[in-house]
Amino acid sequence: MLETAQAQTDAPSAIALNGVDVAFRLADGGVYTAVKRADLAVADGEFVAIVGPTGCGKSTLLNIAAGLLAPAAGQVDIYGAALPGINRQAGYLFQADALFPWKTALENVAIGLETAGTPQPEARERAFAWLTRVGLGAFGDRYPHMLSGGQRKRVGLAQVLIRDPKILLMDEPFGPLDAQTRQIMGNLLLDLWSADRKAVLFVTHDLEEAIALSDRVVIMSAGPAARIIGDWKVPLSRPRDISEIKAEPEFQTLHRDIWQMLKAEVIKGYAQAEGV
Repeated sequence: MLETAQAQTDAPSAIALNGVDVAFRLADGGVYTAVKRADLAVADGEFVAIVGPTGCGKSTLLNIAAGLLAPAAGQVDIYGAALPGINRQAGYLFQADALFPWKTALENVAIGLETAGTPQPEARERAFAWLTRVGLGAFGDRYPHMLSGGQRKRVGLAQVLIRDPKILLMDEPFGPLDAQTRQIMGNLLLDLWSADRKAVLFVTHDLEEAIALSDRVVIMSAGPAARIIGDWKVPLSRPRDISEIKAEPEFQTLHRDIWQMLKAEVIKGYAQAEGV
C-alpha cells in the first residue's frame, strides 16, 4: 500500500525534512542539484529505509539529517527544532569501517565515552557490556585486522549505540558483507533496536533488506534533482526474522509492487551513467 503522507501525531518527528534542496558548486562555476524538494518525516521510534538508484542522493539525505551538509533550500528539524549544525542527537554508522586500527575492539567502543569525559574504568566496563550484547565479549582484546568483516560491523554498531543516540543514521552498513552475514547482522540490529526503538534512517541498495528491516520504505528517483517518489508502509508484524519474513506472501507482494516503481528509476540511472 502506498502511503502518501506520514500519519499526523502530536509529538514532533525525530527527523523532518521540509522542501529540502541539495546543490553543489561545480568547478566550472555551474551548480549541480542533487536532490530537489525532499519532504520526509521519521517519527520517534520509527525505522525508515531509503532505496533508489546509485547516485540518486540517498547518502546525501543522511548527511543532511546528520548536519554534515546544509540544504540549499528548505529546512531540517530534529524533534521539532531547526538543526543548526551537527546533529548531536544522532549516531552515524557508515558503510566503511570507522575503527581505529591501533586500538582494540574494547578501546574502539569505549573511546566515544572517554572523549566525552567518562572515566576510563567506567567507559571500559560499559564497552565490555556492549561487546557482549553484540556477541563479541570474548574479542575485546582483538585489533580490527584480527576481526572478520561481520565482527568489525558488530564493533562499529556497539561503538555507535554505547553513546545512546536518539536517532540512528545508517549508510549501507552491511553492504560489504556476504549474504549470510548480512542476514545475521540484520537480525542483530532488529534485536538491539527493539529494546528501545530509536528513530532509524537506513540507506540501502537492497530492496529485500529495506522491506525486511523497516516500518516504511521510501523510494527516490534517479538524479539529478532526485525526488522522493514513493513512501510505502511495511505491513509485516514484529518481531521479524529476516530469512523467514522473506517467504511471507505479504513480503513478496510488497516487493513486487515497490520494484515496479524502483525498476524504472534504476534503468534511468544506468542510462544516465552510460550517457544513453
